[in-house]
Formats: sequence, structure tokens, C-alpha cells
Amino acid sequence: MSIEVKNITKLYGTQKALNAISFTIKKGEIVGFLGPNGAGKSTLMKILTGYISASEGIALVNDFDVNTHKIEAQQSIGYLPEHNPLYLEMYVKEYLQFNAAIHKISKNEVENIINKVGLKPEAHKKISQLSKGYRQRVGLASALLHNPEVLILDEPTTGLDPNQLVEIRNLIKEVGKDKTVLFSTHIMQEVEAICDRVILINKGEIVADKNLNELKKNQEQVIEVEFDFKVEKQFVSGIPHLKLANNIHDTSWVLTFDTSKDMRPIVFDFAHDNGLKILNLTTKNKNLESLFREFTS
Repeated sequence: MSIEVKNITKLYGTQKALNAISFTIKKGEIVGFLGPNGAGKSTLMKILTGYISASEGIALVNDFDVNTHKIEAQQSIGYLPEHNPLYLEMYVKEYLQFNAAIHKISKNEVENIINKVGLKPEAHKKISQLSKGYRQRVGLASALLHNPEVLILDEPTTGLDPNQLVEIRNLIKEVGKDKTVLFSTHIMQEVEAICDRVILINKGEIVADKNLNELKKNQEQVIEVEFDFKVEKQFVSGIPHLKLANNIHDTSWVLTFDTSKDMRPIVFDFAHDNGLKILNLTTKNKNLESLFREFTS
């Protein structure tokens, strides 16, 4: 396994930021790490990269224990923190050469990585002159310089405009072809576009771990319908394939079906056969965003 987390707990005084969480990530996976603010995402990433220690449990990166073999683990990780730390007064190429010297990497590799992340037009500018998108590219270039097997990216697309989002998304997908990537974000569309799998954390605990292909394949159908009269739940429960019925307001219902079949005609027939009129009807699939709301609300 590229990443192995075993019963990791982190305490800040009496505050439990992480509560005995466990998961594994195989080589070559791109995994989205989701959760609301304060859920523990950044805390776990800092533990994996050796910046802080866990209170309990074991974390392994490329089979190296991040506590007992911290240097070896860190050498196999490329890390982009949430607040991308850059020396703004340095030139792009100068900054990357400085980092390459720390890793004892040849200057030729700096040129290669500049081309790989699309920094060539900006390579002779000061970092302070760059847009947020290009600064993120510099951070990614620095994380990739030593050709790590594992990439840990904490909110890499925060604050980017739509064009920059697409650019960084494509870049992460490209570099993720031959690396393991753990990718934290609040943007559901980014996870669905980039990741193979999603791990959802809430209040320091893992509440869902889903393969995205399976999630898409098994999407439930959700219909929100408003009738012209108030009806009882027992009455609505007679609709075929109904899994869940929630009366959200007076005559309005959210109906969840465990079938991919279009249930709108069935709902219309149900209303007609029972002397009801439908005032409003909308349909949607139970996607990653609704999964997030379900497990974190």
C-alpha cells in the first residue's frame, strides 16, 4: 500500500481532532479527501507528512512509519499545503533551483518540471508577480521536483477562477497517472472530475469511503414533488420502488427510489389515479454533493 492509516487519533488538549480513523490507499489511486471545515482533513495530512505526530495509531507511507522513519517517508512524498508557502521575492526558476539543491537534484530536472507544469512563460518572473493559478503551479512543481511516489495536496484549487480550476485539475490528473494522490478539497465537481475514490470525514471520523464509479453506477433517483392537497406518508408509500419519503413542507415531498428507471410517469399516474394534481416536480440523482450533505448534516 502507498498509504496506510491505522487507528490514528489526534488530541489537542481535550479536543479530539481525529478519532481512531483507518484506511488504505493503493499505488496509482487518486483519492478525494472530503469533509466540512474542522473535520480533521489538514490534521491528517500533517500527520502523514510528518509535520505533527499522532496521539495514537500508526501511519505508513510507502511502508515507512512516519514516526520512526520520518525522513524516508518524507522523501517519498510531494506535499502542497493549504497555504502554499512560497518565497515571493524569488524568481520562479530561482526558487525551484533552490529547492532542487536541497533535494540534490540536477538543474536539468528543474527545466523538465517547469515544462511539465506549464510554467515556462512565467519562469523568469518573480513569484510575487504571478496569479494565484501560477503560484499553485509553482507549489506543485516544488512538490514534484524529487519525483515522489505519493502526492498529498491540501486544498490545491482554493481561490482559483474557473479557467485556473480547469488548468490545475488537468495538471493533477496528468501527474496522477503514475503517482498516488491524496487530494483534499471542498469542491465536489473537482472530486468527481479528478478522483477514483472519495473518503468523507466528519468530526474526526470517517463516515464514508466510496469508489466513484460505483457511486455513479448506483445513484438513487430523487424526485421532489408538490401535490395540490396534503397527503399522509402511508398513502405516498404505495408508490412502487419507493425507498424513502420525506414530507419537507405541507404538500411537498422528497421521494427517493432505488431504481434507475425514470419514475416521473409513475408519480404522475399515482397522482392521477388518486385524484391529486401535481403543482411542481423536479428530479435529480443522488450524487456526491447529496452524499456529503447526508453524512455531514
